[in-house]
Amino acid sequence: MANKAVEFNKSLQGLSAEDLNARLVEEELRLKKVEFAHAISPLENPMTIRSLRRDIARIKTALAAKSKA
Repeated sequence: MANKAVEFNKSLQGLSAEDLNARLVEEELRLKKVEFAHAISPLENPMTIRSLRRDIARIKTALAAKSKA
């Protein structure tokens, strides 16, 4: 699990603030779609919702770090 987080963070380091904002919007939309699909019928792997929320938090953290720099 930690390995995925490290790889995800490394992929975010090379992105600009505009790219991070675009990716944030995309991930939030994907989360809404997955949550809606889960409300209709249970997902095969409901842990995807948790991983999406964590990815969104990682993107927001990277954006905050870029804005401070």
